[in-house]
Amino acid sequence: MPVLEPNPQGSQKKLLLVLGLMLGVTVVVAIIASIAAPR
Repeated sequence: MPVLEPNPQGSQKKLLLVLGLMLGVTVVVAIIASIAAPR
């Protein structure tokens, strides 16, 4: 199985999902941290 497929469809969607999930988690953590931070 090649590392870089010429026309990836399933793996590209999975990679996009993982990147989106990471971004979403980062945003949620940042929001929680800003709320929990002492003013």
